Amino acid sequence: MSRNAVSLGRVLGIPIGLDYSWFLVFALLTWTLAVSYYPAEFKHWSTAQYWIIGAVTALLLFVSVLLHELGHSVVAIRYKIPVRSITLFIFGGVAQIGAEPPSAAAEFWIAIAGPAVSFALAAFFSLLQPIFTAAAPLLALAKYLALINGSLGLFNLIPGFPLDGGRVFRALVWGITHSLRQATLIAANVGRLIAFLFILAGVWRVFTGDFGNGLWIAFIGWFLESAAAAQIQQQQVQDLFAGHKVAEAMSRNYIAIPAETSLQQLVDDHVLGSGRRCFVVKQGDDVIGLLTLHHIKEVPRAEWPTTTAAQAMIPVAQVKQVQPDTGLWAALQEMDRDGVNQLPVMADGQMLGMLRREDTITFLRTLQELSA
Repeated sequence: MSRNAVSLGRVLGIPIGLDYSWFLVFALLTWTLAVSYYPAEFKHWSTAQYWIIGAVTALLLFVSVLLHELGHSVVAIRYKIPVRSITLFIFGGVAQIGAEPPSAAAEFWIAIAGPAVSFALAAFFSLLQPIFTAAAPLLALAKYLALINGSLGLFNLIPGFPLDGGRVFRALVWGITHSLRQATLIAANVGRLIAFLFILAGVWRVFTGDFGNGLWIAFIGWFLESAAAAQIQQQQVQDLFAGHKVAEAMSRNYIAIPAETSLQQLVDDHVLGSGRRCFVVKQGDDVIGLLTLHHIKEVPRAEWPTTTAAQAMIPVAQVKQVQPDTGLWAALQEMDRDGVNQLPVMADGQMLGMLRREDTITFLRTLQELSA
């Protein structure tokens, strides 16, 4: 989960977080509902009622968004695809799914699950309305949530990648072409076209006097265009890495330290002296663990002189490793999934090198220069 997110715990084993931008949109949505929407729709309420119902509505809206993302996540898990986290933020929510779907059918069902949950919620809140006719605040709440969930489902079905509709479109193209790469590029470019249409529509509304809505529509278009362009760039990187192995990009220049080295000595001799951030810990000729700057910082500074590398390291059995003949793109994806910046490269129990993010970036730049 991002460091810019507040943890809310876990649902179905999936970490749930609130991005700091969520607090801004929650405040703005509550304010809009309390001073504009509800006073226009329901007269003669007290000011306190408008604000209370506005806040409750905003909270339930984000609960609805969370359920939408859980819909994607549950189906992804059924296809044995890991879900790293769900984060609610200014544009709603996003589920961090740890791998590409294994098939076009899996992509379709994962993508359609979110809008299906939103439409189910819209139907649920519509069915509640006759029950709440005698309680105006509850009726207002049910009406708004029915409307907003239906709108959320429809909006997400717009075929603009990476919206759900864009992923449904990618699944259909994938099923026809049998090529995930081709489907991704087609869907992402269609997504960019739709994003530009959003931007143009927003600018047009700004110049016709509807400044607030126009700016918001243009902002959504900019967000969609950025996301689609990032997807195209990712596919281009994947294409460049295709056929290349970890052994080609890894660094054989790594620091191995004895297990009995104190953290203070390590910091003085290597961290401060050379700026190194990752070390292989050895007992004789055997690799027994990995020690990073993050692990050193977890130990109180006063204990550095008496704490050894062996005490602070991750044992080698718990360290994510990669084989030298592993595909470079697959290794980079593994780094992303595990949230690490380096992977030891090992074969037959022997340390061959270290694959770091900066190594992959340097290798990528070389490939780009050679292909230019």
